[in-house]
Amino acid sequence: MPPIADILFFVALLVAAGAVAGLLAGVFGIGGGAVLVPVFYQVFGYAGIPEEVIMHLAVGTSTALIVPTSIRSFQAHRKRGAVDMDLLKGWMIAVPLGALAATVVAAYVSSAGLRLFFAVMGLVLAARMLFLSNRMHLGTELPGQPARFLTGSAIGLFSGLMGVGGGVFNNTFMTLYGRPIHQAVATSSGVGVLISIPAFFGFIYAGWGEAGLPPFSTGYVNWIAFAVIFPIAMLVTPYGAQLAHRLNKRQLELGFAVFLLFVSARFFWSLYGG
Repeated sequence: MPPIADILFFVALLVAAGAVAGLLAGVFGIGGGAVLVPVFYQVFGYAGIPEEVIMHLAVGTSTALIVPTSIRSFQAHRKRGAVDMDLLKGWMIAVPLGALAATVVAAYVSSAGLRLFFAVMGLVLAARMLFLSNRMHLGTELPGQPARFLTGSAIGLFSGLMGVGGGVFNNTFMTLYGRPIHQAVATSSGVGVLISIPAFFGFIYAGWGEAGLPPFSTGYVNWIAFAVIFPIAMLVTPYGAQLAHRLNKRQLELGFAVFLLFVSARFFWSLYGG
């Protein structure tokens, strides 16, 4: 068993991650999963959880936490009237369908495969934030069907595989078609709700009865990690929504891009560095 000081250190790390994830849920509408997944990966690895299930557990637990944080973020943004409800209503089937497909894929993909996907997508998203933010536009109106349905399904699929709330993908989609960043962020919180609820149940089903899971786990969701982070994330998420309407978005994008580069490098090192 690890020394008590190490246990307390990792609990403190989870607490800090919960605060950051909650703020990011409000600021970017991303659900905080991009922060939580790598933190869970480190903590679960230290706890001696088998390599075969560690990344699945990190993604599944992150998805469980996105459910309440995205709902709370959505409520805060909707009160401000910033959410594109028409887009969300049009994605009521497409986005959850993609999220459920992600849990099916995850059930057959190795832990290394999930890490590789997270690392590659992290690089792609970081590059977009660093070099293409607000500089590339594909039009002034969102595409019609079936392109919009396929886009929603892809957002649900990619987000589900990464354990994120879909904000980074939806923000990109909406801003490419000329929508204001604040509207994109607010709408992304609703996309997080559409992704996280079906993915949450999907990861429970996919991991049901899996060998090597730690105590207090239901499928690929660990309730100890959930219990540590949940109250903190719920407390700070509304403050993130307030900050989204005040802070310099470019500075926030750059900071998040650097974080994604660090996480991608960490996962690439775990795969090929030794």
